[in-house]
Amino acid sequence: MTMCAIEPSAGREVPDPEVSGHGVSGHGDTGHEERTAVAGAPPPGCVLSADGSYGARLAREGDSLFPERWTLDGPEPYAVPLRTGRPEEPGTEVQPMSDGRVLIRRPVDGRHAFSLLYPTGPGTGEVPLGAVACPDGVTRLRLLPPAPCGRRAYAVAVGPRSTALWLVAGGAFGPEHVAEIPGRCSGGAWLDRTGRMLSLDREAGGRTKAVVVDLERGGEVSPLLQIAEESDDRVLLADPDSGLLLIRSDAPSPGQGRLGWGVLGSTLPVRFPTCLRLSDCAVTPFAIQPGQALTPEGCAVALRVDGPLGSWVGVWRPAQRQLHHLPAPEGWLAGTGLWTAEGVLRLPCATPAMPCGVAVLNPPGPERRSERDLREDRKENRKGSSARPERPSPEGESTTPAEPAAPRPVPLQQAPLGRLATK
Repeated sequence: MTMCAIEPSAGREVPDPEVSGHGVSGHGDTGHEERTAVAGAPPPGCVLSADGSYGARLAREGDSLFPERWTLDGPEPYAVPLRTGRPEEPGTEVQPMSDGRVLIRRPVDGRHAFSLLYPTGPGTGEVPLGAVACPDGVTRLRLLPPAPCGRRAYAVAVGPRSTALWLVAGGAFGPEHVAEIPGRCSGGAWLDRTGRMLSLDREAGGRTKAVVVDLERGGEVSPLLQIAEESDDRVLLADPDSGLLLIRSDAPSPGQGRLGWGVLGSTLPVRFPTCLRLSDCAVTPFAIQPGQALTPEGCAVALRVDGPLGSWVGVWRPAQRQLHHLPAPEGWLAGTGLWTAEGVLRLPCATPAMPCGVAVLNPPGPERRSERDLREDRKENRKGSSARPERPSPEGESTTPAEPAAPRPVPLQQAPLGRLATK
């Protein structure tokens, strides 16, 4: 069992946060360390709130770090420093809430202290929320991506044999233990707009498989993604509107994770597009275009591409067979961005001349599919409807096809999420 304990919060003070309206619709991915370690890319430079109205990051001034909140839903973005009179330590995490406050996690001597920061006149107000103690020196605690509601925040404490799920902001009495999940969990993606269904990548028995955790049923765990019995299958991003999933699996190339996509609740196979396989580059999805409820194949996906010559932006749609490469804007907080429903990509940037800015990209829109592409898609669908990754032959050679497919890669019919799935 994960060795963590709750510590009570100090005396609370009444917050006076700025009230936010809803601006640009969209969402991005926080890309925490466990997930980005799999992809080979460093963590992103900023975290966006669930509705895209705010961003938060640790800014640097000389040798010191301090929290900074970005307001993104107004006519022009602007940043507000949230200095608390002391520099923050490396390993500190920040996450914006939908009301403009910023959650901060500070690791101190086996404890993880949580507070809400907000601007107040020339200074910074702070609401202590309590702490979670992990005294064993082995358990690792980190924040999960922002919950869709914007009012709650969750963290996982990963121990040697199990993972504890904590509600660290938005509860009634400080940090609350929500569930204990057998196995070591990484990643994290929300599958619905209510913040009930959470996808985690669970390592157990030497393999990593994505599972879904139902927060309204005491953390009930159900299978989510299993392409092959011996494969490692992770969910990197999920779009609750369309059901589009971005996954990484080594099923098509044992020992080498490849990017693929599927649709939540669909019976069609997971695809592994060749265009997303770049040699000597780490490709990490960080944002999916929202609002495409009936057309998951048309959703634009933004990807961070890290290569020997630096980082740049990739834009791809499942319906297309091409990855568009776009130069990263100057000062891009790499791995951070959000889409509007209309297909405009907004990327937060910081330069000495403009310490808070947003670059707007208008990538190519959906293209009309050729009859040849449509015929190839129909052929792949027929192949995928019955094909499974083959078992190794008696001689030990794998007969797995180059582009394997599973007939039901997202078996949510067995999970309580089934009624929420996009068909």
